[in-house]
Amino acid sequence: MAWLLVIVAGVLETGFAVCLKLSHGFTRLWPTVAFCVFALGSFGLLTLSLKKLDVGPAYAVWTGIGATGTAIYGMIFLGDVVSTLKIVSISLVIIGVVGLQLSGSAH
Repeated sequence: MAWLLVIVAGVLETGFAVCLKLSHGFTRLWPTVAFCVFALGSFGLLTLSLKKLDVGPAYAVWTGIGATGTAIYGMIFLGDVVSTLKIVSISLVIIGVVGLQLSGSAH
């Protein structure tokens, strides 16, 4: 259950990063409101998950989902540049997160 909370928190992190961009410096109301909702949800779920999980692997998974999700969303929906180096870098983030998870202790 704790890992499910981390995964949902990571998806919400993607949401708050995208809304941060769409808020244009907190000058647009609804993206700013959505940013606040996603950020509070993301941090809240991560906080709950850390009651049961080691902080290193949980934080790595959370940030990895957020970073890769945001980069992929930006390339697909926001017109961010797609490049081989960007795809390789996203792959390396995923590999690093999986490696950290595999090296962690099992609770």
